[in-house]
Amino acid sequence: MRNSHALVLFSGGQDSTTCLAWALENFAHVETIGFDYGQRHRIELDARLRVLAALREHFGQWQGRLGDDHVIDLAVLGQISDCALTQGTAIALGEAGLPNTFVPGRNLLFFQLAAAVGYRRGLRTLVGGMCETDYSGYPDCRDDTLKALQAAISLGMGQSFTIETPLMWLDKAQTWALARTLGGEALVALIVEHTHTCYEGERGVLHAWGYGCGHCPACELRKGGFERWSADLMAA
Repeated sequence: MRNSHALVLFSGGQDSTTCLAWALENFAHVETIGFDYGQRHRIELDARLRVLAALREHFGQWQGRLGDDHVIDLAVLGQISDCALTQGTAIALGEAGLPNTFVPGRNLLFFQLAAAVGYRRGLRTLVGGMCETDYSGYPDCRDDTLKALQAAISLGMGQSFTIETPLMWLDKAQTWALARTLGGEALVALIVEHTHTCYEGERGVLHAWGYGCGHCPACELRKGGFERWSADLMAA
């Protein structure tokens, strides 16, 4: 375990919850930060509170490491974004070949604001759930983007910041496996029941892999990863 402090970009979804568990396993003190930017699937803002409460109550191995939670009002991002995650439009491919779920500048702003909070609170490691393996091609999820952003933030803040992305080279099956390694079946069960990933905000039916509509891109990735991971467990 590192004797340093970390700030986790925490949305309440599968990936950020796994990253939070990773940080709790690896850092002496961990805080979380979330963003309310008028997202269509804002049910995740409620999910993140349930996840934090469950982690505090049921995971004694991380007791005392999970610190304050911060929620930033970033409504301006929703106001300037014209995409399926901030508007009531159908999910589709856009003109640039990216799905219209891409929120331009989102992760860039998230990390910049997280760094500002981290600067004030002595949190020099910023942790995010970005991934370049199972993802939709978002340019602000790429490893090269985040390395460049880390350099820019450190220069602009006058202090050294590190951006950690523990899921960067993992597919969704490997992300499920990592969760099990970090927190056992209890963490897998927490992710299934309490996290939210579905773009449609559907929480009517609990599937084996969690709540969701089952057909949006986020659900397809989550479901497919769970099924591959479950098959690997059965074959082991």
